[in-house]
Amino acid sequence: MAKESVKARQRKREAMVARYAEKRAALKAAGEYEALDKLPKNASPVRLHNRCQLTGRPRGYMRYFGVSRIKFREMALGGKIPGVRKASW
Repeated sequence: MAKESVKARQRKREAMVARYAEKRAALKAAGEYEALDKLPKNASPVRLHNRCQLTGRPRGYMRYFGVSRIKFREMALGGKIPGVRKASW
């Protein structure tokens, strides 16, 4: 499980990316790269990293479900994800 400070930092970045999205798009379209440099670094979507919504784990992230592979397996076996069941053949 990731530290709370790491998860909080990620949430802060997500909020900043959303806040500056329109402004970044307008500056990019106009080609004003000097003005883009003056925006906060955390306003860039490149600095975001996919993390598990439950634990904050950065690796083994399943984009479709928004959780890590470990939590996905636990939830699937517990029947908490609709339409997912263990394969058997």
